[in-house]
Formats: sequence, structure tokens, C-alpha cells
Amino acid sequence: MQRVFTLTYHLHGTLAADATIRWIAPFDCTLIHVAAVASNDSDATLKVGSSVDDDGYLTAAVIGDSGTPVEKGRSDFIGALCSESGQYPHIADGTIVLLTLDHDGAGGTAAQNVSIQLTFTEG
Repeated sequence: MQRVFTLTYHLHGTLAADATIRWIAPFDCTLIHVAAVASNDSDATLKVGSSVDDDGYLTAAVIGDSGTPVEKGRSDFIGALCSESGQYPHIADGTIVLLTLDHDGAGGTAAQNVSIQLTFTEG
């Protein structure tokens, strides 16, 4: 049986700057799902990659608004670090996974109370 685990991050309040989150993979894993949302109608975007390529798994995409998350899955993983575009990215043990949240997109409305969830399988 393949084990599934999630990582969840929450950034409180109205964001005044971009945010980066780093996580080190403790073993080989596969990214199968990303969800992100703000509590307001924002212009924020999220990209997911590694310390080598900050959008290597998921290129910048808008996050959900007003409490309705945007979900990204298999066909959305088109970054340069994906072994095959549109496939779940394999992440090797020790890789630094990097989440980059642009709090207001291209100078639009800043996000408030952002939640981000990543779902992985082990191996």
C-alpha cells in the first residue's frame, strides 16, 4: 500500500510581501496535488519548484479566491523539473521543495489568509 501525506501552510492576515516556503523531502516522494486559496478576491499566484528551479514543478498560477481553493494535479505539472510534462513530479530524498507565493500577482489585490496544501505519495 502506498502511503499518502499532506503538508499544509497558512499565512495569516493581509500579505504585504511575497512569501517563500522551503521543505526538505525526507525520502523519495511524488507530488500529486496542490491546492491554494485566499480568503479574499486576490490576484496572488503560486509556483512550486525546488532550490534549483523555483517553478520546476508548477509554473505560476492564480490561487483560489474568497475561500474556494484552486486545485492543480497531474496535467498542471509542466515545469522543467518534471521528467515528462503533465506527469506527477518525482522528488528525490533531500530535495529542497520551494513554494513561492506572489502576494498580489502583478501589483493587484494582495491576498489575505492564504492556505496552501501539497499532497504527496511516498516513493
